[in-house]
Amino acid sequence: MVIFLYGLDTYRSSKKLKQIIEAYRKIHKTGLSLKYIDAKKITLKELQNETKQISIFKEKKLIVLMDTFLNVDFKKDFIKQGKTFVGSDNLFVFYERDKILKRDVLFKFLIKNAKFQEFNFLEGLKLRNWLEREFKSRGAKIEKGALEKFISFIDNDSWQMINELEKLAHYKNGEIIKAADVGLLIRPKVEPNIFKTIEAIALKDKKRALKLLREHMKKGDSPFYLFSMINYQFRNLLIIKDLLIKNLSLHNLSGLHPFVVRKNRALAEKFEFSELKKIYQKMFEIDFNIKTGKSDPETALDLFITEI
Repeated sequence: MVIFLYGLDTYRSSKKLKQIIEAYRKIHKTGLSLKYIDAKKITLKELQNETKQISIFKEKKLIVLMDTFLNVDFKKDFIKQGKTFVGSDNLFVFYERDKILKRDVLFKFLIKNAKFQEFNFLEGLKLRNWLEREFKSRGAKIEKGALEKFISFIDNDSWQMINELEKLAHYKNGEIIKAADVGLLIRPKVEPNIFKTIEAIALKDKKRALKLLREHMKKGDSPFYLFSMINYQFRNLLIIKDLLIKNLSLHNLSGLHPFVVRKNRALAEKFEFSELKKIYQKMFEIDFNIKTGKSDPETALDLFITEI
């Protein structure tokens, strides 16, 4: 069986992945047949060998494949033999968070043959309803005006929304959240000081970047918040760089606030496009490790800066 999870809203897609894994572990309690594979580097033969390994517990395997769409050779080979995976007793999850071209041959194959779910960023009523459910699940209720202010303060980043939402829920401890509470605890979506940190990273000034990170933490910024903001900024840089290369309108096509475009353009010009893709990919790997408990955010941040 094959499941395909994709889309830029990685909070909701990772939550779905976690549900799949938890359901699997309820049945296969050892967890020894659960594998995470970096599909950028794997061959189809290696995947086939992985599935042929026999577990002493005779468990069905769950194999999570990440970044498959970056592996051209694997995609070509998989298309030819993909039906054998679709009909397998084992479970294969293709997990992608970057933008995927819908004309891609693997995309077309998975949409036709696999169970799939797309996770786009929520907007309008869907976003409001989702946030209300998330507040409610934490024993909190938010006024309509406060919810609108909350949405206006935070970019469409579900991880940051959940982080700030939990902060509000904990602060009010069951009391109704008002607009004044949002203004007190939540910063607007554009964090000026983050630009200094990003600039230091862009200039590969590791000493200054680490110093700025420490200053953020002294102010009370959580490592996860800092990572989410840096991740957000590098996503913006990648979008802007792509449009610059194609000589297209930054303001009309980027979908970003004009202020964000102005602040990021100069930084984007300091990078090669391939370099930004590599950094953004590295951040995805770190992000996944943090969310799956393989590393803590503060250590991951330090490693990210020292390795760029």
